[in-house]
Amino acid sequence: MKLVIAIPALDEEDAIGGVVQACLDARDRIVAETPVDEVEVTVVSDGSTDRTVEIARGFGDRIGLVVFERNRGYGAAIQEAWRRSDADLLGFLDGDGTCDPEFFVPLCRTLLEQDADLVLGCRMTSESRMPALRRFGNRLFATLMSLIALERVRDSASGMRVVRRSRLPRLLPLPSGLHFTPAMSARAVMSRDLRLVEVDMPYRERAGASKLRALEDGLRFLRVILQASLLYRPGRIVSWAAVALAAVVAVLVAGPFAFWWRESRLLEWMIYRLLVAQTLAILAVLTVCVTYLAQKAADISLSGDPLADRYHGVMGWLFSRRWFPVLPALLVVAGVAFVWDALLRFLDTGEVTEHWSRFVALLFCLTVAGVLVLTRLVDHAMNLLAERVAWMRGPDGDEPS
Repeated sequence: MKLVIAIPALDEEDAIGGVVQACLDARDRIVAETPVDEVEVTVVSDGSTDRTVEIARGFGDRIGLVVFERNRGYGAAIQEAWRRSDADLLGFLDGDGTCDPEFFVPLCRTLLEQDADLVLGCRMTSESRMPALRRFGNRLFATLMSLIALERVRDSASGMRVVRRSRLPRLLPLPSGLHFTPAMSARAVMSRDLRLVEVDMPYRERAGASKLRALEDGLRFLRVILQASLLYRPGRIVSWAAVALAAVVAVLVAGPFAFWWRESRLLEWMIYRLLVAQTLAILAVLTVCVTYLAQKAADISLSGDPLADRYHGVMGWLFSRRWFPVLPALLVVAGVAFVWDALLRFLDTGEVTEHWSRFVALLFCLTVAGVLVLTRLVDHAMNLLAERVAWMRGPDGDEPS
């Protein structure tokens, strides 16, 4: 089993020599204490204009060296080193001297012993020497990632990790910039068939000036986390909107309902509040249904077993019941019941004398029933798609010949 250690470097003349030597020194321990039997070290100069390349060349054929004439990005450098290697395990660490290469021992051991797909060194420990601003930003993004994935993440952008080559396609495509690491973490933790494990590691302050730009890169970090959420867990963020809409509806109808409970009637001005509440309530139902369909599309296309992901969550359970058609039918019956007397009176006298609130209730019931029926039709079409995708992938996930 072979491990490649990629070292991306942009103007790291102050640290690169020590980092490379430490990696070379750590090879014997990695081989002795893990199932890894070969370690390859590759430095990628990402458009460096200082002595980084000169220092790296001094190690001769003991390391691989890739030189980008122009800056392509932190993530691009790591991925190029991985592309040029045939290693089974793909690792990297920053070229700034903040991480100890010997920590690849517990990383590789944990990856293999715990059958993980990706393992990273967590810098968020009491001994970490990370600057306060970066620590705050890291905790903020890790918390956001944890809330969306419903799985604890402590370090969203660790610069030292190992991933199985066989699982890398499940993470691609990954960005070329500094947001490479949070994008990888977000995709791993939000995917239903990838396992990320964090291992506490010591962390030193870097040599030289940091390449991280707090505001610009922070916004990139936020974007890739939200994009991963929309790709793997679209229901998590959008469902918050449905909850917010439901809360607003509850506030809007609370007053009129309390008045009706006391007086058995509604005031004319309340029509405006109830119409707004009705619109928002329908929008909330639409949000829930669209969210369910979006999550189902993600599960079918990204899962290794599309058929197993045809029905997911409460909405999936609801739409899979044989008695589901009864639900929209009951809504239609309930809506008609609100105006039944008015309908009979209209047929008899040609006049409509019923209170407007009953017609508001009728329209709400009919609209929700229609939304549920349409959602169920799309849901059935997606079930057919899941069967087609499963057949195309074949028993081993490949398209049949």
